[in-house]
Amino acid sequence: MLSSPHPRAGPFPRGLAALSNGKDKERLTAVQRYVIGRVLLIVPTIIGVSLIVFVIMRMLPGDVAVAALGGGQGVSQEQIARYREQLGLDDPLPVQYAEWAGGLLRLDFGRSLLTGQSINEDITNRLPVTAELALGAILLSLVIALPTGILSAVYQDRPADYLIRLFSIAGLALPVFWIQTLVRNLLLPKYFDWIPPPGYARPWEDFLTNLEQMWLPVLILGYFQSAVISRLARSTMLDVLREDYIRTAWAKGLRGRAVIIRHAARNALLPVLTLAAVQLGVLLGGAAITESVFALPGIGRFVVDAINNRDYPVVQAIVMLVAAIYVLLNLAVDLLYGVIDPRVRLA
Repeated sequence: MLSSPHPRAGPFPRGLAALSNGKDKERLTAVQRYVIGRVLLIVPTIIGVSLIVFVIMRMLPGDVAVAALGGGQGVSQEQIARYREQLGLDDPLPVQYAEWAGGLLRLDFGRSLLTGQSINEDITNRLPVTAELALGAILLSLVIALPTGILSAVYQDRPADYLIRLFSIAGLALPVFWIQTLVRNLLLPKYFDWIPPPGYARPWEDFLTNLEQMWLPVLILGYFQSAVISRLARSTMLDVLREDYIRTAWAKGLRGRAVIIRHAARNALLPVLTLAAVQLGVLLGGAAITESVFALPGIGRFVVDAINNRDYPVVQAIVMLVAAIYVLLNLAVDLLYGVIDPRVRLA
Protein backbone atom coordinates (compact mmCIF):
# COMPACT_ATOMS: atom_id res chain seq x y z
CA MET A 1 0.00 0.00 0.00
CA LEU A 2 1.40 3.34 -1.04
CA SER A 3 1.63 5.96 1.66
CA SER A 4 0.09 9.33 1.01
CA PRO A 5 2.54 12.17 0.35
CA HIS A 6 3.34 14.49 3.23
CA PRO A 7 1.27 17.68 3.00
CA ARG A 8 4.38 19.82 3.13
CA ALA A 9 5.77 18.09 0.08
CA GLY A 10 3.18 19.59 -2.23
CA PRO A 11 3.99 21.88 -5.15
CA PHE A 12 3.19 25.15 -3.35
CA PRO A 13 5.91 24.91 -0.67
CA ARG A 14 8.39 23.76 -3.29
CA GLY A 15 7.48 26.80 -5.34
CA LEU A 16 8.14 29.07 -2.40
CA ALA A 17 11.44 27.33 -1.76
CA ALA A 18 12.46 27.73 -5.38
CA LEU A 19 11.50 31.40 -5.29
CA SER A 20 13.48 31.91 -2.12
CA ASN A 21 16.49 30.15 -3.61
CA GLY A 22 16.20 32.31 -6.69
CA LYS A 23 16.25 35.48 -4.59
CA ASP A 24 19.23 34.20 -2.63
CA LYS A 25 21.10 33.49 -5.86
CA GLU A 26 20.28 36.94 -7.22
CA ARG A 27 21.48 38.49 -3.96
CA LEU A 28 24.69 36.46 -4.08
CA THR A 29 25.28 37.46 -7.69
CA ALA A 30 24.79 41.14 -6.81
CA VAL A 31 27.30 40.85 -3.96
CA GLN A 32 29.80 39.13 -6.24
CA ARG A 33 29.40 41.80 -8.93
CA TYR A 34 29.84 44.54 -6.34
CA VAL A 35 32.98 43.01 -4.85
CA ILE A 36 34.50 42.32 -8.27
CA GLY A 37 33.73 45.86 -9.40
CA ARG A 38 35.35 47.39 -6.34
CA VAL A 39 38.40 45.16 -6.66
CA LEU A 40 38.80 46.15 -10.31
CA LEU A 41 38.71 49.83 -9.31
CA ILE A 42 41.81 49.20 -7.21
CA VAL A 43 43.90 48.63 -10.34
CA PRO A 44 43.61 52.13 -11.93
CA THR A 45 43.95 53.68 -8.47
CA ILE A 46 47.23 51.92 -7.80
CA ILE A 47 48.54 52.72 -11.29
CA GLY A 48 47.65 56.41 -10.87
CA VAL A 49 49.34 56.59 -7.49
CA SER A 50 52.46 54.89 -8.81
CA LEU A 51 52.76 57.38 -11.68
CA ILE A 52 52.25 60.37 -9.40
CA VAL A 53 54.79 59.31 -6.80
CA PHE A 54 57.32 58.30 -9.46
CA VAL A 55 57.14 61.66 -11.22
CA ILE A 56 57.13 63.74 -8.02
CA MET A 57 60.18 61.99 -6.61
CA ARG A 58 62.09 62.76 -9.80
CA MET A 59 61.07 66.42 -9.62
CA LEU A 60 62.49 66.95 -6.13
CA PRO A 61 65.73 68.94 -5.94
CA GLY A 62 68.89 67.13 -4.97
CA ASP A 63 70.73 64.05 -6.15
CA VAL A 64 70.62 60.71 -4.36
CA ALA A 65 74.04 59.83 -5.78
CA VAL A 66 75.58 62.92 -4.18
CA ALA A 67 73.85 62.13 -0.86
CA ALA A 68 75.02 58.52 -0.96
CA LEU A 69 78.61 59.62 -1.59
CA GLY A 70 78.75 61.81 1.49
CA GLY A 71 77.28 65.00 0.08
CA GLY A 72 79.75 65.25 -2.78
CA GLN A 73 82.68 66.42 -0.63
CA GLY A 74 85.95 65.06 -1.97
CA VAL A 75 84.14 63.24 -4.76
CA SER A 76 84.70 64.01 -8.42
CA GLN A 77 81.94 64.46 -10.95
CA GLU A 78 83.15 61.33 -12.74
CA GLN A 79 82.61 59.28 -9.57
CA ILE A 80 79.12 60.74 -9.16
CA ALA A 81 78.30 60.02 -12.80
CA ARG A 82 79.60 56.46 -12.48
CA TYR A 83 77.53 55.90 -9.35
CA ARG A 84 74.41 57.27 -11.04
CA GLU A 85 74.97 54.84 -13.89
CA GLN A 86 75.31 51.94 -11.45
CA LEU A 87 72.01 52.90 -9.81
CA GLY A 88 70.28 53.18 -13.18
CA LEU A 89 69.43 56.84 -12.64
CA ASP A 90 70.68 57.78 -16.11
CA ASP A 91 68.16 55.49 -17.83
CA PRO A 92 65.15 57.16 -19.48
CA LEU A 93 62.25 57.70 -17.08
CA PRO A 94 59.93 55.25 -18.89
CA VAL A 95 62.58 52.54 -18.52
CA GLN A 96 63.03 53.31 -14.82
CA TYR A 97 59.28 53.22 -14.26
CA ALA A 98 58.87 49.95 -16.16
CA GLU A 99 61.61 48.27 -14.12
CA TRP A 100 60.15 49.55 -10.87
CA ALA A 101 56.57 48.59 -11.80
CA GLY A 102 57.76 45.12 -12.78
CA GLY A 103 59.25 44.73 -9.33
CA LEU A 104 55.96 45.80 -7.76
CA LEU A 105 54.13 43.08 -9.67
CA ARG A 106 56.58 40.57 -8.20
CA LEU A 107 56.12 42.18 -4.75
CA ASP A 108 59.78 43.14 -4.87
CA PHE A 109 60.33 46.76 -3.82
CA GLY A 110 64.02 46.66 -4.73
CA ARG A 111 66.90 47.96 -2.64
CA SER A 112 67.67 51.23 -0.93
CA LEU A 113 69.90 53.47 -3.01
CA LEU A 114 71.73 54.61 0.11
CA THR A 115 72.24 51.43 2.12
CA GLY A 116 71.79 48.76 -0.53
CA GLN A 117 69.57 46.77 1.84
CA SER A 118 66.39 45.05 0.70
CA ILE A 119 63.39 47.34 1.15
CA ASN A 120 61.18 44.30 1.72
CA GLU A 121 63.26 43.35 4.74
CA ASP A 122 63.23 46.91 6.09
CA ILE A 123 59.44 47.11 5.77
CA THR A 124 59.03 43.67 7.35
CA ASN A 125 61.10 44.78 10.34
CA ARG A 126 59.45 48.19 10.73
CA LEU A 127 55.83 47.54 9.83
CA PRO A 128 54.97 45.65 13.06
CA VAL A 129 55.98 48.74 15.06
CA THR A 130 53.67 51.06 13.16
CA ALA A 131 50.92 48.43 12.95
CA GLU A 132 50.88 47.93 16.73
CA LEU A 133 50.91 51.68 17.32
CA ALA A 134 48.15 52.34 14.78
CA LEU A 135 45.86 49.48 15.74
CA GLY A 136 46.26 50.16 19.44
CA ALA A 137 45.57 53.88 18.99
CA ILE A 138 42.51 53.40 16.78
CA LEU A 139 40.98 50.75 19.04
CA LEU A 140 41.54 52.94 22.09
CA SER A 141 40.06 55.93 20.27
CA LEU A 142 36.91 53.96 19.44
CA VAL A 143 36.59 52.75 23.03
CA ILE A 144 36.76 56.36 24.18
CA ALA A 145 34.89 58.09 21.37
CA LEU A 146 31.81 55.94 20.83
CA PRO A 147 30.47 56.04 24.42
CA THR A 148 31.39 59.70 24.91
CA GLY A 149 29.91 60.74 21.56
CA ILE A 150 26.65 58.88 22.24
CA LEU A 151 26.37 60.22 25.80
CA SER A 152 27.10 63.75 24.61
CA ALA A 153 24.25 63.54 22.11
CA VAL A 154 21.79 61.92 24.53
CA TYR A 155 22.51 64.51 27.24
CA GLN A 156 22.72 67.45 24.85
CA ASP A 157 23.32 70.84 26.53
CA ARG A 158 23.61 69.26 29.97
CA PRO A 159 26.67 69.16 32.26
CA ALA A 160 27.76 65.74 30.91
CA ASP A 161 27.62 67.10 27.36
CA TYR A 162 29.72 70.14 28.27
CA LEU A 163 32.36 68.02 29.98
CA ILE A 164 32.63 65.61 27.04
CA ARG A 165 32.79 68.47 24.55
CA LEU A 166 35.57 70.11 26.57
CA PHE A 167 37.43 66.78 26.60
CA SER A 168 37.06 66.43 22.82
CA ILE A 169 37.85 70.03 21.88
CA ALA A 170 41.03 69.88 23.96
CA GLY A 171 42.14 66.92 21.88
CA LEU A 172 41.47 68.89 18.71
CA ALA A 173 43.15 72.08 19.87
CA LEU A 174 46.34 70.83 21.54
CA PRO A 175 49.26 69.93 19.22
CA VAL A 176 49.96 66.23 19.53
CA PHE A 177 53.72 66.63 19.08
CA TRP A 178 53.85 69.21 21.89
CA ILE A 179 51.97 66.97 24.33
CA GLN A 180 54.12 63.96 23.44
CA THR A 181 57.37 65.90 23.84
CA LEU A 182 56.20 67.49 27.08
CA VAL A 183 55.13 64.19 28.64
CA ARG A 184 58.12 62.13 27.57
CA ASN A 185 60.95 64.63 27.98
CA LEU A 186 59.74 66.72 30.92
CA LEU A 187 56.89 65.35 33.03
CA LEU A 188 57.94 61.70 33.22
CA PRO A 189 61.67 62.28 33.93
CA LYS A 190 61.04 65.09 36.41
CA TYR A 191 58.15 63.71 38.44
CA PHE A 192 58.44 59.95 37.95
CA ASP A 193 62.13 59.54 37.09
CA TRP A 194 61.18 57.28 34.19
CA ILE A 195 60.97 57.42 30.41
CA PRO A 196 59.84 54.72 27.97
CA PRO A 197 62.81 52.62 26.83
CA PRO A 198 63.86 53.39 23.24
CA GLY A 199 63.62 50.90 20.40
CA TYR A 200 61.05 48.19 19.95
CA ALA A 201 60.65 44.75 21.51
CA ARG A 202 58.23 42.40 19.81
CA PRO A 203 55.37 41.49 22.15
CA TRP A 204 55.76 37.74 21.56
CA GLU A 205 59.45 37.98 22.50
CA ASP A 206 59.40 40.39 25.46
CA PHE A 207 55.86 41.41 26.37
CA LEU A 208 56.70 43.56 29.41
CA THR A 209 59.32 45.62 27.58
CA ASN A 210 56.94 46.03 24.65
CA LEU A 211 54.26 47.24 27.06
CA GLU A 212 56.66 49.79 28.56
CA GLN A 213 57.56 51.09 25.12
CA MET A 214 54.09 51.24 23.59
CA TRP A 215 51.47 52.08 26.25
CA LEU A 216 52.24 55.79 26.44
CA PRO A 217 52.41 56.58 22.70
CA VAL A 218 49.26 54.49 22.13
CA LEU A 219 47.47 56.31 24.95
CA ILE A 220 48.38 59.80 23.76
CA LEU A 221 47.77 59.09 20.08
CA GLY A 222 44.52 57.27 20.85
CA TYR A 223 43.22 60.22 22.85
CA PHE A 224 43.89 62.68 20.04
CA GLN A 225 42.29 60.38 17.50
CA SER A 226 39.25 59.92 19.75
CA ALA A 227 38.63 63.66 19.80
CA VAL A 228 37.75 63.72 16.09
CA ILE A 229 35.68 60.53 16.22
CA SER A 230 33.78 61.66 19.32
CA ARG A 231 32.74 64.93 17.71
CA LEU A 232 31.54 63.12 14.60
CA ALA A 233 29.71 60.49 16.66
CA ARG A 234 27.92 63.24 18.58
CA SER A 235 26.79 65.12 15.48
CA THR A 236 25.59 62.01 13.63
CA MET A 237 23.84 60.74 16.75
CA LEU A 238 22.01 64.04 17.13
CA ASP A 239 20.82 63.80 13.52
CA VAL A 240 19.56 60.25 14.01
CA LEU A 241 17.77 61.07 17.27
CA ARG A 242 15.68 63.64 15.39
CA GLU A 243 14.45 61.08 12.84
CA ASP A 244 10.78 60.09 12.74
CA TYR A 245 11.40 56.39 13.38
CA ILE A 246 13.19 57.25 16.64
CA ARG A 247 10.19 59.31 17.76
CA THR A 248 7.96 56.39 16.82
CA ALA A 249 10.10 54.03 18.90
CA TRP A 250 9.78 56.36 21.89
CA ALA A 251 6.04 56.67 21.35
CA LYS A 252 5.63 52.88 21.33
CA GLY A 253 7.12 52.75 24.79
CA LEU A 254 10.42 51.06 23.96
CA ARG A 255 13.04 51.26 26.66
CA GLY A 256 15.60 54.03 26.33
CA ARG A 257 18.55 51.65 26.07
CA ALA A 258 16.92 49.72 23.22
CA VAL A 259 16.15 52.90 21.29
CA ILE A 260 19.61 54.38 21.79
CA ILE A 261 21.71 51.27 21.17
CA ARG A 262 19.68 49.14 18.75
CA HIS A 263 18.19 51.86 16.58
CA ALA A 264 19.96 55.20 16.89
CA ALA A 265 23.58 54.21 17.56
CA ARG A 266 23.62 51.53 14.88
CA ASN A 267 22.48 53.95 12.19
CA ALA A 268 24.85 56.67 13.39
CA LEU A 269 27.81 54.29 13.14
CA LEU A 270 28.35 54.42 9.36
CA PRO A 271 30.15 57.80 9.06
CA VAL A 272 32.09 57.04 12.24
CA LEU A 273 33.28 53.77 10.71
CA THR A 274 34.41 55.58 7.57
CA LEU A 275 36.37 58.14 9.57
CA ALA A 276 37.97 55.44 11.72
CA ALA A 277 39.11 53.59 8.59
CA VAL A 278 40.64 56.77 7.16
CA GLN A 279 42.44 57.50 10.42
CA LEU A 280 43.72 53.93 10.59
CA GLY A 281 45.12 54.33 7.08
CA VAL A 282 46.86 57.55 8.11
CA LEU A 283 48.38 55.91 11.17
CA LEU A 284 49.50 52.84 9.24
CA GLY A 285 51.09 55.19 6.73
CA GLY A 286 53.43 56.14 9.53
CA ALA A 287 52.88 58.26 12.62
CA ALA A 288 56.22 59.92 12.01
CA ILE A 289 56.02 62.45 14.85
CA THR A 290 55.06 59.88 17.47
CA GLU A 291 57.73 57.45 16.31
CA SER A 292 60.35 60.19 16.37
CA VAL A 293 59.43 61.44 19.86
CA PHE A 294 59.37 57.97 21.40
CA ALA A 295 62.30 56.60 19.36
CA LEU A 296 60.25 53.87 17.71
CA PRO A 297 61.79 52.35 14.55
CA GLY A 298 58.59 52.39 12.50
CA ILE A 299 57.52 53.21 8.96
CA GLY A 300 57.11 56.92 9.70
CA ARG A 301 60.73 57.55 10.62
CA PHE A 302 61.83 55.32 7.77
CA VAL A 303 60.04 57.34 5.10
CA VAL A 304 61.10 60.71 6.56
CA ASP A 305 64.75 59.68 6.43
CA ALA A 306 64.27 58.38 2.89
CA ILE A 307 62.71 61.67 1.73
CA ASN A 308 65.54 63.70 3.25
CA ASN A 309 68.11 61.52 1.47
CA ARG A 310 66.22 61.32 -1.84
CA ASP A 311 66.05 57.54 -1.54
CA TYR A 312 63.51 57.07 -4.34
CA PRO A 313 62.80 53.33 -4.06
CA VAL A 314 62.09 53.52 -0.31
CA VAL A 315 59.67 56.44 -0.62
CA GLN A 316 57.93 54.88 -3.61
CA ALA A 317 57.59 51.53 -1.85
CA ILE A 318 56.06 53.01 1.29
CA VAL A 319 53.68 55.27 -0.64
CA MET A 320 52.47 52.28 -2.64
CA LEU A 321 52.07 50.27 0.55
CA VAL A 322 50.00 53.05 2.11
CA ALA A 323 47.90 53.38 -1.05
CA ALA A 324 47.16 49.64 -1.00
CA ILE A 325 46.19 49.85 2.66
CA TYR A 326 43.82 52.73 1.94
CA VAL A 327 41.99 51.06 -0.90
CA LEU A 328 41.65 47.78 1.01
CA LEU A 329 40.33 49.59 4.08
CA ASN A 330 37.80 51.47 1.96
CA LEU A 331 36.70 48.21 0.36
CA ALA A 332 36.28 46.59 3.78
CA VAL A 333 34.26 49.56 5.06
CA ASP A 334 31.96 49.53 2.03
CA LEU A 335 31.28 45.84 2.54
CA LEU A 336 30.62 46.39 6.24
CA TYR A 337 28.01 49.03 5.41
CA GLY A 338 25.62 46.33 4.26
CA VAL A 339 26.23 44.33 7.43
CA ILE A 340 25.63 47.25 9.79
CA ASP A 341 22.68 48.74 7.89
CA PRO A 342 20.65 46.33 5.70
CA ARG A 343 19.03 49.33 4.00
CA VAL A 344 22.30 49.98 2.18
CA ARG A 345 21.95 48.53 -1.30
CA LEU A 346 24.79 47.21 -3.38
CA ALA A 347 25.04 49.14 -6.60
